[in-house]
Amino acid sequence: MWVIATAGHVDHGKSTLVRALTGMEPDRWAEERRRGMTIDLGFAWTRLPSGATVAFVDVPGHERFVPNMLAGVGPVPAAMLVVAADEGWKPQSAEHLAALDALGVPHALLVVSRADLADPEPATRQALAQLAKTSAGDVEAVAVSAVTGAGLDELRAALDRLGAALPRPELDAPVRLWVDRSFTIRGSGTVVTGTLGAGRLAAETDLELNGAAVHVRGLQSLGEPVSTVDAVARVAVNLRGVERSAVARGDALVSPGRFVFTDLVDVRVHGEPVAGLPASVVLHIGSAAVPARVRPLGTDTARLRLDRALPLHAGDRALLRDPGLHRVPGGVTVLDVAPPELRRRGAAAARALELSTMDGRPDVAGELRRRRLVHAGELARMGIPAPGAGWLLDPGYEAELRTRLASEVRRYAEAHPVDPDPPVDAIRRRLDLPDRALVERLLTPPLTIHNGRIGAGQRLPERLRRAIDAVRAGLAEAPFVAPESDRLAALGLGPKELGAAAKAGLLLRVADGIVLLPGAVEAAVERLAALPQPFTLSEARQALGTTRRVAVPLLELLHRRGATRRLPDGRHTTDAGA
Repeated sequence: MWVIATAGHVDHGKSTLVRALTGMEPDRWAEERRRGMTIDLGFAWTRLPSGATVAFVDVPGHERFVPNMLAGVGPVPAAMLVVAADEGWKPQSAEHLAALDALGVPHALLVVSRADLADPEPATRQALAQLAKTSAGDVEAVAVSAVTGAGLDELRAALDRLGAALPRPELDAPVRLWVDRSFTIRGSGTVVTGTLGAGRLAAETDLELNGAAVHVRGLQSLGEPVSTVDAVARVAVNLRGVERSAVARGDALVSPGRFVFTDLVDVRVHGEPVAGLPASVVLHIGSAAVPARVRPLGTDTARLRLDRALPLHAGDRALLRDPGLHRVPGGVTVLDVAPPELRRRGAAAARALELSTMDGRPDVAGELRRRRLVHAGELARMGIPAPGAGWLLDPGYEAELRTRLASEVRRYAEAHPVDPDPPVDAIRRRLDLPDRALVERLLTPPLTIHNGRIGAGQRLPERLRRAIDAVRAGLAEAPFVAPESDRLAALGLGPKELGAAAKAGLLLRVADGIVLLPGAVEAAVERLAALPQPFTLSEARQALGTTRRVAVPLLELLHRRGATRRLPDGRHTTDAGA
């Protein structure tokens, strides 16, 4: 399906032309028919000679209904500009063309209507000259009369050529369906309609509406129920459990987690200089019309503060309208949907310089350079497909973080000589990183992570090493005679120092204040296994040549490790199967 919007001055025959092409009535409301003018959006469709279907979004031409016109033009990829042969170029012809140009619509067809009332050549030349100055450029022109039928076959053929020139839609793109109508059908509930510009819609799937999850109950396209709809297409979506009052024109149904809902954007303005823009404008995108405050940043860049958040991507095209003077001062390209705050002196000037290098096209390297650290999922929500998943780091920032990490580890070791290996989370906080996985990614030899701490290979302080060596020497003579607490205190070995020695693998911490050599478990099992099984605590103490103070916690350690077992009668055994 191809979707094309009409455009042109009031009463130049847009709706009459659509009616002649489709046999359908685009003016839906009795008031529109009574007054002979389109007030709101109309929709109709027909099959072309090629077999392709073209759907028309018929927009109002009257100056008072330009916002309704923009709601219809915004989401579509092509336009049919209608100019009456007997009246020629008119004010709304110019405003509609300015809107198409501001939105960057590159595909258009000129139709000179009412060719039975006047020579179409003057109006054709005048309109083509105006079109040539815009994004549409040189376009095909067809003169028709909806009354006599002259030129309608040529118009159908021209529409076929226009449709064939349209770019192929991105079916794997996220869905963003701007709502242009919403209503209730008895027995079905709330239904919304819109133009699907990209992606694929399917029934019985979930979407987001104003940040909340909604379920697609059913779909219709061209009046028929369907299970899926591929872009570009007109579509009606039946939503389950959504009140009619909860959705309106300008809302959007979007793929979950694929858009940033933002009320602050940095944009490039195409048209009038930014300095000449009014302080307040209306931003038109899709079917949405949202008041916005303008903060100029550069000669052609500005920051817009929207009255409500919209689902936007970098690269989106929109237009600005001055509602007070009823004019379109320009279009905008969205450059950044998550811009930084501008609080420091000189921040605005620096931001203007930065924006001057951006064009709204996906640029992963540029985003990483500007943001330094960002999650791939967040980039995707901004409309910037990123390679891989997880956290992405700018290479320069990553090198800086590695240097800082090594420095922070050294600082921690200097401040904690007895326990020099810092917890991973301590370093993560010092580097202001959102995820400990980033700390692991930044580690380079000799730094490693063990038991939640970063091992930097630091040697224990010499004083501590000498004290530990004295303990080890005593244990070498009597392996199970743990030094008494006063001996440890005399050597300056408190709980923290003994913990550092155990962590370094120099001592085995059996219990608080009781340390042995690292091989004490294996040596104890060997001695106890030589005893008649089972054995008592007293027999174990005598075999190990130690005191009850050491034997009790040592046996408990052996039990925990599965080297020995305690029997119901209180005796012990090294026989695991006894």
